[in-house]
Amino acid sequence: MDKVNIGLATNSCQKVIDILGNIIADQYVLYTKTRNYHWNVTGEDFVQYHKLFEDQYSAIDEDIDEVAERIRALGGKTPATLHEFLKSATLKEHPAKYPIAKTMIANLLADHETVIRNLRKGIESCAKSNDAGTEDFLTQLMEKHEKTAWILRATLDS
Repeated sequence: MDKVNIGLATNSCQKVIDILGNIIADQYVLYTKTRNYHWNVTGEDFVQYHKLFEDQYSAIDEDIDEVAERIRALGGKTPATLHEFLKSATLKEHPAKYPIAKTMIANLLADHETVIRNLRKGIESCAKSNDAGTEDFLTQLMEKHEKTAWILRATLDS
């Protein structure tokens, strides 16, 4: 960990960095799964879902960069390998599985809801570590996932 003098105890910084490391791992798995679905969706609503998934993986890609930069701002080193991501992620991949579009959407909805629950826990931990900056950052990230979950949920209802 780099030495930073930002008003947080070193052990608090490390706890938050660990939380962010788990979050970036889930974000990366979710990004990869969404991109996979973008590439492999088929059916009569192909164009709609192909575009939906592209919009979502693009947004997740931006969020991944922001999480990585937050880790660096706190003095941590950002995990950046697939091995590290899969080791820390709570989300699971589904290799060589190409479900129908509605199942893809349901899978992504379940993953976004898992991310939301994990972010809520991370926000609570950041509050205990007196890291208001990361607490706010994670709240904003959670709100993005809540909106995406709502969009996916509404798409399933159609």
